[in-house]
Amino acid sequence: MKARVHVSFKSGVLDPQGKAIGLTLGNLGFDGVGEVRQGKLIELELTETDTATAQKSVEAMCEKLLANTVIENYTIELDDN
Repeated sequence: MKARVHVSFKSGVLDPQGKAIGLTLGNLGFDGVGEVRQGKLIELELTETDTATAQKSVEAMCEKLLANTVIENYTIELDDN
């Protein structure tokens, strides 16, 4: 089973990388881009076959290591293919 974890800053948390990307896009002539928020994608290959168990396991990984839950949100996508 594959898991994809999307991690991004919570609303209101400063995102200097997103700000830099937004400014650079404007400097490159890409008009019409508003606020830019930068995040990360983590892909995991799991040996678990039960979706509910995999979900709980990946949530624990996020809470303990993959996301700083004080300033970041995360979403999990599971794919059993």
